[in-house]
Formats: sequence, C-alpha cells, structure tokens
Amino acid sequence: MPELPEVEVVRRGLERWVAGRTVAGVEVLHPRAVRRHPAGGADFAARLTGQRFEPARRRGKYLWLPLAGTGTSVLGHLGMSGQLLVQPEGAPDEKHLRIRIRFDDRAGTELRFVDQRTFGGLSLHDMAPDSADGLPDVIGHIARDPLDPAFDDAVFQAALRLRRTTIKRALLDQSLISGVGNIYADEALWRARLHYDRPTATLTRPRSAELLGHVRDVMNAALAAGGTSFDSLYVNVNGESGYFDRSLDAYGREDEPCRRCGTPMRRRAWMNRSSYFCPRCQRPPRVSP
Repeated sequence: MPELPEVEVVRRGLERWVAGRTVAGVEVLHPRAVRRHPAGGADFAARLTGQRFEPARRRGKYLWLPLAGTGTSVLGHLGMSGQLLVQPEGAPDEKHLRIRIRFDDRAGTELRFVDQRTFGGLSLHDMAPDSADGLPDVIGHIARDPLDPAFDDAVFQAALRLRRTTIKRALLDQSLISGVGNIYADEALWRARLHYDRPTATLTRPRSAELLGHVRDVMNAALAAGGTSFDSLYVNVNGESGYFDRSLDAYGREDEPCRRCGTPMRRRAWMNRSSYFCPRCQRPPRVSP
C-alpha cells in the first residue's frame, strides 16, 4: 500500500495539474470505486459536476481535493493499487479504469482513477467540525504525520512511553502518527538500530527523538526519489514510477548483507506482514523469565 511519500508525490502532481479546474463531467465505470460514497455513482457524478477543485491536501496516506466554496471534498484512498492519472483526452482507456473526470477548459487532459484490485476509491465528504485543515470528517481520527509542521514531537514521545505495545505497532498506529507503513517503519527501525518488538515503554526520550528523526529522514529521501515502486501499481500522476527501492536498507533484503555490519538480513512474519531486520544491529528484546 502506498505510504506517505508515495501519496505526497501524487498530491503534488494533482496540485500542479488539477487545482483550479472545473469539472465538466464524471463517469463512474465500476461501483466499487465509489463504495465509500453511500449514495452511489450517479450521485457522486452529479454532485461533482460543475465544482472547482482547490489545491490537493494530504494527511498520512489520505489525500483530498476540496471543492471551492462548498465545505465538501473528494477524498481519495489509493488502497493497494489505486492510481490517479492525468491523461490526454482521447488517450486509450487503461484496462482497470474506474472513474473518469473531465474538465471544462481546453487544457486537453482529464483525471482518471485506475485501480486493478479495487481496494481504493473516491468519495465525497463534508469537512470535519472545527478542522482548521479542512480535514474530511471520516478521517478526523487520523493523526498528523511526521512531515507536518504542526506535528508535536513531545506529545508523540510521551504517548510512546504510555502505550503498552511494541515500537513497530506504534509506528503503524495511524491515530498516533500517520503515513508510516511497513516499508518505512522497517527502514527507520534499521537506521535507529531498534528491533521491531522493542517495547515502547523502554524507549527514553532521546531514543524516541532519534527514531522520529530517522522516520523523517527516510521519508524525505523517499520523496526526493519519487517514492518506492516495486511494480507498476504505484506511479505518479504522469504514470512514472519512483525509484527509492534502490536505496532500501532493510525492507525486501532477506539474506542480503546488512549495509552496516555485513550480517545477513532476516525476515520474520509479523501481523500478516513481514518485518526485515539485522539480527546483529537490531537485537531482539530480552524475554523476562
């Protein structure tokens, strides 16, 4: 699933190519693409037609396009394989095209939502009450992400100490810190020399601050590389893949030498996912007798 860097790359593309444009028409080609819009595809298309998009916004793995003057936004979630593509009008339809949005200008491009596995989708939502960021109400519980200027480091560090959990579980808790997924959690933990099962209560304030710094560093590096693409399912709005996969230090590197100490990296099953780590640099916590 795309994480913060990949979604931010898409957000920037939407801001460049879609912001300020008025919708002339909408085609919903698959009902699952609007399943989070209870009124259905026809209502989604009717309510969106004639509206003007404001610059795209993002929190964690979610992005949305506010509709000017309405207090309503188009919320997008990419799921496992969703793509928001800006394509020339008349370009051949993608095999898994789910929604087409046309504009009333003469720019010659349209916005397409393509989704092979149909886990993602678009939906219309009102702004959450008292939200200074215009956050859609259905994601009001999502915490700020570590690249957000308003992210409160001290609150995060205190919350870590109070949680009765392990560090990777905490990093993936979107109500605590948003945007971090399996890939960048493994990368940050490798950089911090922390095992994924380390109890959060054992982290000192300096260690949690160090970890947060590594989370930010790896996400900024991924952003600069256009995100991480292991296949053609994640691309930016122009259909281009990111190349941060070439710089990964932990994720996907089972049996390859640790870039720090040379020890073969290991993979362990973890919460229906995999965790990649160095058994020497990231020693597991001691089990109490």
